Amino acid sequence: MLKGSIVALVTPMTAATEVDEAAWLALLDWHLASGTNGVVVGGTTGESATLTESEFARLLELAVERAAGRMSILAGTGSSSTAATIERTALAARLGADAALVVTPSYNRPSQRGLLAHFRAVADAADRPVVLYNVPARTAVDLQPETSLALAEHPNIVAIKEAVSDQQRIATLVNGGLAVLSGDDPSCCESMRLGAKGVISVAANVIPAAYARLCKLALSGQAEQARALDAGYAELYEFLGVESNPVPVKWLLSAMGRIDRGIRLPLVPLDARWHERGKTLAHALTKPVAVN
Repeated sequence: MLKGSIVALVTPMTAATEVDEAAWLALLDWHLASGTNGVVVGGTTGESATLTESEFARLLELAVERAAGRMSILAGTGSSSTAATIERTALAARLGADAALVVTPSYNRPSQRGLLAHFRAVADAADRPVVLYNVPARTAVDLQPETSLALAEHPNIVAIKEAVSDQQRIATLVNGGLAVLSGDDPSCCESMRLGAKGVISVAANVIPAAYARLCKLALSGQAEQARALDAGYAELYEFLGVESNPVPVKWLLSAMGRIDRGIRLPLVPLDARWHERGKTLAHALTKPVAVN
């Protein structure tokens, strides 16, 4: 279930920042047709911090119904509150999510002991598999490898999305027996070479067929072919980092005609200085990519 190209899916919004359900379904159909292995609903890229509970539930409900078992549906259920995380994880299970993606609590900066207690409490209460999510650049707390491996002893904790690109860390987690999903597009190819099971990707929002192909090559031991494909997307990786995620990726999808331009405050649309570069990139990305 948790392998290959998993997309940290954007939440499409109208210019008035209302959730666009028609565009959401169209994105899901595109990913199904492109060979995507799974999607994350309501993650960081999906603007989880500004989605209401009812919006999150509706998006998840639509995704589960549309996927109909053809790809995995992960629900972003983490928050700064353990109790709130448990509650949202239970909601995700009721709505049919295959797994919960639980980010480290932001702002309150728990210790490693606090992280152990937090994730164990969530996993104890969960009746779906839990995927740890470590992204210290966002949360200001770093889930250390030894803490992750201790958590992996819990039967409900099945994997980690590791956004730290340190390959020694990836190797430590893999060698310790924890299933790893890269959370860093530029280094995901190397992470899979070291034993990661796949990637939860931002870039796959705009190149789903290419990312499905990349993961297929990397996971089948065709490292050189995977690296060659990956090298062609260096400019995309750079562009996706010019402003905070998901600002650049939503702008690109809008330029490609996939979604409207809406994004919620405190995020604002991509600065005009990047538009020409983005238009050139968007045009190049519309070229079809073979998936076989």
